[in-house]
Amino acid sequence: MTKLLKYLKKSGVAILTILILLALQATTELSLPTYTSNIVNVGIQQSGIENAVIDVIRESEMDKLTTFMDDNDKDKVLDSYKLINKDSLKADEFDDYKEKYPAIEDEALYVLNTEDKDRLEELNEILAKPMLIVYNIENSSDNTELKDAMMSQMMGNQQQMQADANSGQPQINPGAQQQAQANMNPMAQFMDKDGNFDVFAYLNAIPKESKEEMLSELDEKFVDLPEAMLDQGAISFVKEEYKEIGIDVDALQMNYIFIAGLKMLGITVISMICAISVGFLASRVGARVSKNLRAMIFEKVMNFSKKEINEFSTASLITRSTNDIQQIQQVIIMMLRMVFLAPFMAVGGIIKALNTNVSMSWIIALGVICVFMIVIVMFTVVMPRFKILQDLVDRLNLVTREILTGLGVIRAFSNEEFEENRFDKANKDLTKVNMFVNRIMSCMMPAMMLIMNLISILIVWVGAKNVDLGNMQVGDMMAFIQYTMQIVMSFLMISMIAVMVPRAAVSANRIDEVLTTDISIKEADKVEKFDDDKKGLVEFKNVSFKYPDADEEILHDISFTAKPGQTTAFIGSTGSGKSTLINLIPRFYDVTEGQILVDGVDIKNAPIHDLRDRIGYVPQKGILFSGTIESNIKYGNKDASDELVETSARVAQATEFIDTKEDKYQTPISQGGTNVSGGQKQRLSIARAIAKEPEIYIFDDSFSALDFKTDANLRKALKQETGDATVLIVAQRISTILHAEQIVVLDEGNVVGIGNHEELLKNCEVYKEIALSQLSKEELENE
Repeated sequence: MTKLLKYLKKSGVAILTILILLALQATTELSLPTYTSNIVNVGIQQSGIENAVIDVIRESEMDKLTTFMDDNDKDKVLDSYKLINKDSLKADEFDDYKEKYPAIEDEALYVLNTEDKDRLEELNEILAKPMLIVYNIENSSDNTELKDAMMSQMMGNQQQMQADANSGQPQINPGAQQQAQANMNPMAQFMDKDGNFDVFAYLNAIPKESKEEMLSELDEKFVDLPEAMLDQGAISFVKEEYKEIGIDVDALQMNYIFIAGLKMLGITVISMICAISVGFLASRVGARVSKNLRAMIFEKVMNFSKKEINEFSTASLITRSTNDIQQIQQVIIMMLRMVFLAPFMAVGGIIKALNTNVSMSWIIALGVICVFMIVIVMFTVVMPRFKILQDLVDRLNLVTREILTGLGVIRAFSNEEFEENRFDKANKDLTKVNMFVNRIMSCMMPAMMLIMNLISILIVWVGAKNVDLGNMQVGDMMAFIQYTMQIVMSFLMISMIAVMVPRAAVSANRIDEVLTTDISIKEADKVEKFDDDKKGLVEFKNVSFKYPDADEEILHDISFTAKPGQTTAFIGSTGSGKSTLINLIPRFYDVTEGQILVDGVDIKNAPIHDLRDRIGYVPQKGILFSGTIESNIKYGNKDASDELVETSARVAQATEFIDTKEDKYQTPISQGGTNVSGGQKQRLSIARAIAKEPEIYIFDDSFSALDFKTDANLRKALKQETGDATVLIVAQRISTILHAEQIVVLDEGNVVGIGNHEELLKNCEVYKEIALSQLSKEELENE
């Protein structure tokens, strides 16, 4: 698989763009749970008030808050607020403030005058505890604990004063009479007009040391108080203060929720745009790699000799060029869309989740471990089946291709049932493995969903306890659930790709096998130019040949010369090596020993394209391509004139059926030439070779589908048309080669005779036997 990743280099810019977009997408998606948490915590529970830093507060309430601060904190707070009242403002300024804060008409207000984030964070820490204390004092009917603490302090002061009086030392308070009255009723002097105990009056009246001691006792009550409860108490104070000042808290809440919702909507739109862009770019990259691989495979296969074609089989090469490349394309797209996104989401989600609540991080680890366990099981079970699956696809394609190609023969022998069973077996084998793989794969998503749901339940169960204890808020728990799901989904995405990669890896290896296959027919590093003085001359010098992986040679020590302007024919019994011999000339195979020279140059040292460009080849089985009659005749010479096309068709005896067609030379030819007969197909193949106007014609038993009359007329016209060209004919019929200047007789791969017809009848027993098996003695004598 890594070998094929080098083909992604051409898409480097697109991949870099995808990474940037994925980072942006991950950032936006990871920010959404935070906004959800804020809507619940701040928007709903805190009425849109984010923290204890109050924007505006009455002077009397600020005095109460500063009562519970040390001098340093008090100075920091007062430095961050500006005191305003009716007298300190101009008329128009006062009207503006009055519209916003109606309470300013009755009392001076402190207004926040800083936006520094560090200072605001510091103020939040300073104000939270005093706000909670003041809020509890003001909203508790009894204030029992505070009253008890203060009464205890007062009694201590009373005892101290009594001891001082007895010892003759000065008392704490200089007004003896007032102190005596206070001693009789210690609470009286700290009662408000309604008869309630004024805690703040008491705290401001007692000595500094006593006050600090009492505040120390109060601080001890907040030591173990969770931060969430401290913040909630402070927010409650701020909310009540805003109401007293005349600020519409409901409008503040709705405004916060509305703005947060708009931000979430904007973030979602950005995430959607990123996802669409990534999908588009990933599809383009995948399609481009797929296109390049197909082109490379096609170019490679076009350079294959018959040896390589036979090694892979046509069906397998088709599968590798289609199904295997499709697997690669899908994995590339999935990798670019998911695998690259998953690390961003996983790492970001873990950081966000830990910032939300560290104590529940073990739940994330548990979820990830469960996901990996499922993936490992699936890997172990499914991965070995992928190689089998691709081989079975090859097998099915092979069987299908054989049946469709040989459909006529199958029907002729009434073997439909046998072939149906053969196809059914290949189909069932593929289906069986495919079903197994798909069943295992289909279990993956339900298993993952089960894990995610169980994790959600576990988070709610653990989170509910933390909420009850005040260690976290409901919104934080909701955010933690979302972050955990994002983390688990990230690992799920990686797992899905991990399951797809093995199958793609099999496909990649199969493609790599084609691309890295060593081609047996190679062009020489230093090519030689053809000798124009020997144009059309073909020489075999002690040529021997055996097929790859064969044990015995097919041709043995073949030597002859075919001259321009002459016809050299090859005849022999079936399997004697006639077609093999002429297939060596265009280098469909390379000789095992010896040399073949064309135009005075060893064909191994000649440019392959130039060599084949000099040859007009007509195969044993006529092959046509989809198009028209004209396009098939022009196949070897795109620039052939209409006159040359008509001349080639006339020489090939094809005009007799072309002229009967309504569209003449524009008559469509279906794929493989299935809409013309075998004889018509063969004549069009011969016309195609003639239209190329080569210097060497090779006819590999190309007249076998023609009747004797057409055969004779064609050979006569061909003799006139070929002129100085070299003509090589493989034939089974003596009548086809009677007038050839040179006949080469083959028997079991050996040359047993070379000469013309008359010479061979006298000197070659094998030729004589073939001739007598086809013609009578009288016919031979007349010829």
